[in-house]
Amino acid sequence: MVNGSRVAIVGAGSVGSTIAYALLLQKISSEILLVDIDAKIVQGQVLDLNDATFVASTAVRGGTFQEAGQCDIIVITAGAKQRPEETRVQLIERNYMILKNVIGSMKPFNPSSILLLVANPVDILTYIAQQLSGLPKKQVFGSGTFLDSARLRLKMAQILEVAENAIHCYVLGEHGDSQIIAWNAAHVGGKSLLDFPEIQALDKEAVAKEIAGKAYEIIKLKGATYFGIAGCVSALIQCIFLNQRHIRPLSTFIPKYGTVMSMPVVLGSHGIERVIDVYLTQDEREKLQISATKLKEICDKFSEK
Repeated sequence: MVNGSRVAIVGAGSVGSTIAYALLLQKISSEILLVDIDAKIVQGQVLDLNDATFVASTAVRGGTFQEAGQCDIIVITAGAKQRPEETRVQLIERNYMILKNVIGSMKPFNPSSILLLVANPVDILTYIAQQLSGLPKKQVFGSGTFLDSARLRLKMAQILEVAENAIHCYVLGEHGDSQIIAWNAAHVGGKSLLDFPEIQALDKEAVAKEIAGKAYEIIKLKGATYFGIAGCVSALIQCIFLNQRHIRPLSTFIPKYGTVMSMPVVLGSHGIERVIDVYLTQDEREKLQISATKLKEICDKFSEK
């Protein structure tokens, strides 16, 4: 734990509270602030989380938006859920207004604050947050395809019967239907993933659909997903506080494609240090360009708002 470190979590629902719980169990932050427009849910979550503080010396309390804006890391989970018959564009419009109000309420930010977007659609909301916050782009990024990549690593590890951390592979582009798997850049123990007979026998398109659709399956069975993303976010926060410089696929502005999407980045104490240009085949590059174009068309609608 880094003494004096403060994390604000904006949105005290299932995702926000589970992130707080993960941070608490791993003893990552000295203080956790929960912020939400619903004061009762904040009070309830704080009371519940405080019952677990015996495992750590972390302080958990409710806070204001202004206090959140001064924290070292601000995690934004607040966002509207898609209504029946609502289009994706309509959902984005509603989330744009929520994010605009949240960011406006936190200003002025601590100049060194890092803003981590978790709410969906994460790529679009990250772009909007970069426009509205006034913070350097390297300090405003989204969880992106980190969880998708973790799901892919888990599947590959189960097939090859090796540890997950021995698998190096990434899901890139949109955190959504147009995401791609960088199969040709993936490796295990210095050997190309595609050289393993078990992987050669896989239906790669089916795997891609399974990874992209896993969240839908979980939501269908239990109504929401929050454990996986909480694990990812707590790992990112630890990486920042300890300046571990891990390489993670995160949603950030990629000049080459002119939009916000996920690519592997080096993450340190000041945010994103650099983007790693992954080797892609011609087919993979074309698919990634399609994903980027799709995102850019939507992001451009919010450039002048």
